[in-house]
Amino acid sequence: MPRTPVWKSIAETLSEEIAKGHYRPGDKLPTEAELSARFGVNRHTVRHALSDLTERGITRSRRGAGVFVQSAPVDYPIGRRVRFHQNIRATGRLPHKTVLRIETRPCDTKEAMALDLAPGAEVLVYEGLSLSGDAPVAHFISIFPAARLPGLTEALREISSVTAALASIGIEDYLRSETRVSAERATATQALHLGLREGDPLLRTVSLNTTPDGIPIERGITWFAGDHVTLIVTPD
Repeated sequence: MPRTPVWKSIAETLSEEIAKGHYRPGDKLPTEAELSARFGVNRHTVRHALSDLTERGITRSRRGAGVFVQSAPVDYPIGRRVRFHQNIRATGRLPHKTVLRIETRPCDTKEAMALDLAPGAEVLVYEGLSLSGDAPVAHFISIFPAARLPGLTEALREISSVTAALASIGIEDYLRSETRVSAERATATQALHLGLREGDPLLRTVSLNTTPDGIPIERGITWFAGDHVTLIVTPD
């Protein structure tokens, strides 16, 4: 009778433990070193087992962070008043953001048109990752008219939430005037950010936010991990 490969036995053991709830959705599995010590094998064997779990959709791997139990997709409503932190808290998870850059530069043609700016006017660029618990769900780039929102640069350096940062400079409310959704494939950089593989599906949204009286204050581009988020269009 042929023997079961050791890597397969390890994969089945971990799969059963996940099914029993020993590791919950979003939990990080032990490191390769810890699993190697537990099962008395080398890292190559453990890596083979973990790769099998990922290929079966049981876990997901994030470069530099480890292997995590796959979570169910997060429902993400898109309406006139969309707030990331509110959406994620509604799922019972803790929302937060990782800031990648905050910089000021001249606007390009599309940004000038969307934000009603003169060619070359300065815009504030805010780029980062949106996370639900430890899981990155989106990569975003927000463009703001710099002269129209004095103090926002400093606010965003202190407060990662766009809504809270805008409120701190006197913008208490804003509305999403339009959203365009399209499908794309993850680039190598996006795959690294979102814990995906290059070429995995992404949902790309391009939105425009305005004050209640119609003044444009943000052009946002967001790439959602296709298997991490379910976008729901809600009529407000």
